[in-house]
Amino acid sequence: MSVAVPMPRVRRKLVVFAALTGVAALAGLPGWTVAALALTSLAIPFAVAVAGGGAQVRELLFPSRAATRRSGVGHSPEQGERFVT
Repeated sequence: MSVAVPMPRVRRKLVVFAALTGVAALAGLPGWTVAALALTSLAIPFAVAVAGGGAQVRELLFPSRAATRRSGVGHSPEQGERFVT
């Protein structure tokens, strides 16, 4: 049984582990701690590649920009027409 994990959640975990690796290195924590965090940071893209292939890794590392609406109020064009008096 396979469960799909949302890519934003995986991306967030990757950023957190990478940040923790940097903080651990700067704080002078033991080498094995920094190595474990660094290996975990490297294992996340590897696991994504095994599960979903290269396209998923590209999506993880280089997220596509979400389409932005032209209206800042968040209404569809039809809803916007109803509000115009």
